[in-house]
Amino acid sequence: MTGTDAHRAIEAVWRIESARLIAGLARMVRDVGVAEELAQDALVAALEQWPESGVPRNPGAWLMAVAKRRAIDLLRRRERLDRKLTELGHELEADQSAMPDIEIVDGDIEDDLLRLVFVSCHPVLSTEARVALTLRLLGGLTTDEIARAYLVSEATVAQRIVRAKRTLGDAGVPFEVPHGDELADRLPSVLETIYLIFNEGYAATAGEDWMRPALYEEALRLGRVLAELMPTEPEVHGLVGLMEIQASRTAARTGPSGEPILLLDQERGRWDRLLIRRGLAALERAEALGGAMGPYALQTAIAACHARARTADETDWPRIAGLYDELGRLTPSPVVELNRAVAVAMAFGPAAGLELVDALIAEPALKAYHLLPSVRADLLAKLGRRDEARKEFERAASLTRNERERTLLLERAAACA
Repeated sequence: MTGTDAHRAIEAVWRIESARLIAGLARMVRDVGVAEELAQDALVAALEQWPESGVPRNPGAWLMAVAKRRAIDLLRRRERLDRKLTELGHELEADQSAMPDIEIVDGDIEDDLLRLVFVSCHPVLSTEARVALTLRLLGGLTTDEIARAYLVSEATVAQRIVRAKRTLGDAGVPFEVPHGDELADRLPSVLETIYLIFNEGYAATAGEDWMRPALYEEALRLGRVLAELMPTEPEVHGLVGLMEIQASRTAARTGPSGEPILLLDQERGRWDRLLIRRGLAALERAEALGGAMGPYALQTAIAACHARARTADETDWPRIAGLYDELGRLTPSPVVELNRAVAVAMAFGPAAGLELVDALIAEPALKAYHLLPSVRADLLAKLGRRDEARKEFERAASLTRNERERTLLLERAAACA
């Protein structure tokens, strides 16, 4: 194996194993920051040794064994040779006898991963910190990759991650999965973080790219992992179903030059039927668990209406409007109301939709939200009020930070002139 081949293999292994490795170490040392440092030390050891010795048959176990050794050294340096050191010593003896083909109990891995998910998405952290730490610890992305994805400096991302680890330590956040009411309180933060990552990849808020596949693919992977770890939580399946169905459209969302193609104009034959089937199956699992549908399951039901329609004209817009009614009652927000207005316009005519949109103009939360004037412009154009529509498209273009979207909005404004 050449050095280049070894480095590629190590990079692939790190992407797969880093979250499990950090999760297992965090359970032992009770500190996410220290666990990541130990995992990085193991990665350096692999970079030094694997080009000569070759990639072991169980690379994840090899990395864990090396990291455990470093953990013991760390504890020795800190003179913490208590019960934890004894436990780690016993584990190390077992690891040394089996290395590099160490058996790792799947149940332990799953428990550790779930703990790491809830720690990295803890609501004590800011939204930006949760996203950065999740991508770092669970996605194995480098600070440079995260910075490029979010169009910020590498130093900014590194600072967010350092502060997040410090905040978790200062707050004394335990490395465990919450139970009962605490689980119900914490789960929305986890789901929100994953969906924020997905949305930034699916419809980038800024920059020259309409989509960032690395982000939405990573969010989808995290969602699938979470669904395996928490199979009895309907909203987890609801989120996964929503992301699966939305991801099914990605091939049809851009034209030859990368320009955005709106939902109703997309060539539905290019939608990924496998992802649609997976999304619908996830929705069925959420519904089968019983109880009232949560916000993610409701959004998946809306997405399913689009996925089941062979053409845009066959879309069941009255049902979508009704689902948005339910979603608005469950989680009231101006954005949900704006989406409901679009569905009402499609189901009952643009005048009905415009009436709802106009009621949102004074809403403070939508003051800088470019989709409000964009939706209003579309409805005005359909009503033949082209000059008003042009001005609204231009205002929407001035508010968006995504170059592809700005170009599209300006083109639609010009078409109204």
